Amino acid sequence: MNVHFPIRHTLRSVILLLMSVCALQTQAATVAQDQQALLVLNRLGYGPKPGDLERVKQIGLDNYIEQQLHPENIPLPPALSNRLAALDTINQPTGAVLAEFLSLRKEAQQNEEGAKQQQRQFVTRLTDQTAEARLARAIDSPRQLEEVMVDFWYNHFNVFSGKGIDKALVASYERDAIRPYVLGSFRDLLGATARHPAMLFYLDNWLSTADNAAARSKNPGPGKPIGLNENYARELMELHTLGVDGGYSQADVTELARIFTGWTFNQRELASRDRGFYFDPKKHDNGEKQWLGRNIAAQGQAEGEIALDILAMHPATARHLSYQLAQYFVQDQPPAALVERLSRRYLETGGNIREVLRTLFNSREFIAQAGTGSKFKTPYQFIVSAARAGEVQFTNVRPFMNALNQLGMPLYGCQTPDGYKNTQGAWLNPDALTRRITFANALASGRLPLNKTDDNAMDGARMPATPTVLDTGALLHTLGPAISATTRSTIENSPAGLRSAMVLGSPDFMQQ
Repeated sequence: MNVHFPIRHTLRSVILLLMSVCALQTQAATVAQDQQALLVLNRLGYGPKPGDLERVKQIGLDNYIEQQLHPENIPLPPALSNRLAALDTINQPTGAVLAEFLSLRKEAQQNEEGAKQQQRQFVTRLTDQTAEARLARAIDSPRQLEEVMVDFWYNHFNVFSGKGIDKALVASYERDAIRPYVLGSFRDLLGATARHPAMLFYLDNWLSTADNAAARSKNPGPGKPIGLNENYARELMELHTLGVDGGYSQADVTELARIFTGWTFNQRELASRDRGFYFDPKKHDNGEKQWLGRNIAAQGQAEGEIALDILAMHPATARHLSYQLAQYFVQDQPPAALVERLSRRYLETGGNIREVLRTLFNSREFIAQAGTGSKFKTPYQFIVSAARAGEVQFTNVRPFMNALNQLGMPLYGCQTPDGYKNTQGAWLNPDALTRRITFANALASGRLPLNKTDDNAMDGARMPATPTVLDTGALLHTLGPAISATTRSTIENSPAGLRSAMVLGSPDFMQQ
């Protein structure tokens, strides 16, 4: 017996050691699985709501990603559908909204009694409802990737709501020219934005005419032909398709502007008959064009369609879009090999956005970001993800809009056509961090008036604020591995009233 004891002792030690190793491996696998689930929730969406981490792990990453790539198969919650249906201004035809906007503006300009107040009330309601629709979807829609891509493509084809009649057009622009195409054909998306009155107005192409057409107009005046305008042609190549290093010249900008003369709309026709884009042959330059080394014969509107076809499938466009998608979903400086693979996939599939994203999400470079915190949330991502993590309910969108303004990212408020940046360098600075922490504290403590009606509501009705203090334990459970052990320890050793704010204001939460 004694002779064999050391052997049994050794075997028991080995077994215990193997059990420990297996336990560590299981724990490591669980941590990795948690981090990967968090990655797809943060990058394909705006972070987890309560229970999301468990759901993603249960169905598996591949299944979750595939579901998100097909949002048409994901039903919206009835409460969200009903809420969106109740927003009357954003559901009206484009022309009807513009008609009311123009009518009230005309009356206000004539100093009619009460007209200016009515105009302000209409613009306020339109602005609030447009923002409510976007934020309600971003916070509560299970179609998270769709909402991310709406934000991505709107930013890519940016239109500033503060320019003239675009305040009345941005809701339609997002609804009709962006949202239906975010996971489809880039060429379709490109064409829809090119023809929408919001883009035509923002970049002035509605006024662009052949020089001889402008000369025939003795008194151009506001909204009349002014000759060739290159704004849209320049941004179409520099921002929307080829990229700044896409191999085009200033001469190509001018020739492309000539190609798009006559692509326009008429404010009166849009307001009275809901007639948006049309091609005006009288404003078109019918001469031949030499563009990107090609001879473009005079073909009227077809010239513009040919140009969009060429731009959509140009190798430089494939690289430019692939870089931007990889930068948004992977790293601020994305791996060149990944960008190259995405570019090839783009060209192979004829510019199919869904297929490019599928390649991106299944790449080793994307999965390798799990747990790295390699992306810093934009103000929009920060606010939406905080509301999701706390499962915040709101009937008043103003506090979110005000917070976005204070953080330097007003909704639909980027004045320049290049849109907002999504890199850390653009948003990480001491003042911005202070403002984020202030917002986190107000949200976590229930001090934001999220359930109070607008002070300027037409009926003057007000509802009492109903503070909802966020539960720290619930937040930490929802966010899982997003909050490190060190940060958790710091939070636990802090005053109870500050803990939820510390979760949302932590560096851990601001990264993804």
